[in-house]
Amino acid sequence: MKSLGATFERFGGVNLLPVLIAVIALVLIGSPSTWITLTVAGLAMGMMIFLMASGLSLVFGLMDVLNFGHSAFVSFGAFVAASVLAGLGAWVAADSVFLNVLAMLAAIIAAALFGLLAGWFFEQVIIKPVYRDHLRQILITMGALIVAEQIILTIWGGSPISVARPHFLAGSLIIGDVSIETYRIFAFALGLAAYLALYFVLNRTRIGLLVRAGVENREMVEALGFRIDRLFIGVFMAGSALAAIGGAMWAGYQTLITPAIGSEMMIIVFIVIIIGGLGSIEGSLLGALMVGLMGNYVAFLAPKMSLASNMLLMMAILLWRPYGLRPAVQ
Repeated sequence: MKSLGATFERFGGVNLLPVLIAVIALVLIGSPSTWITLTVAGLAMGMMIFLMASGLSLVFGLMDVLNFGHSAFVSFGAFVAASVLAGLGAWVAADSVFLNVLAMLAAIIAAALFGLLAGWFFEQVIIKPVYRDHLRQILITMGALIVAEQIILTIWGGSPISVARPHFLAGSLIIGDVSIETYRIFAFALGLAAYLALYFVLNRTRIGLLVRAGVENREMVEALGFRIDRLFIGVFMAGSALAAIGGAMWAGYQTLITPAIGSEMMIIVFIVIIIGGLGSIEGSLLGALMVGLMGNYVAFLAPKMSLASNMLLMMAILLWRPYGLRPAVQ
């Protein structure tokens, strides 16, 4: 058994799990073209979930904050992006790829800026008074989520809002018998770029070194004279901005959004963080890819099991590794 475990670790260890899921799905599905379509959809979904979950994972690991209001940033990001795209309707529908890209970038940047500002306000007003008190954190952040949803209802109303995709992202790429939505390719590329940027910051910069040190031993970082509270604010704002960007991308993915979009994603985001392990960006990516692939494969093979598939996946992972696949803290 030990030799089998050593061989598994030598060939990639837990990083092979998404590949293993994909291989098993290929055998069960049978049709390569259907499998490729589902795999690309799962990878795109996983990357969007990663955007929403990565910041919260760092907040958990570094700040020890149970922020159940994180999904409010997802909701606001979705609605802000939808409003920007609606306001730039001429650019969205234009045949010019340049104008299409400008419209999409404007929506993503607007969502990110809102996430930064709202994250600063949320940390200063709501989170700061309840540090180190998990029960009060849960209560006050859940209350903040309810208030946020009511604000969205007041501004945008309760009716579902249609989200327009820029013209260059509205079509599909046809390769033989395989049809892949262009938007999913874009979503995957954006998520991958976000992961690479986070990886570079956390592993190649002084700020990243302090964040990783703070995750592992906050008291030691403070004893060395660094202002960990400022680091907290920056991490919280960055996490909120990532959630808002994820919400903006998810809005375009769904094309029809309601004020409950954030609440609907909250459970999936927490499942990803638990599977990946607290405080780990690599773990969040791994968990998000597994959840995205599993959700798409099971929805095709056994639609009635699709809602339970992520819970079953989390249970299986926790029975094997109680702290998640790649935890930064335990």
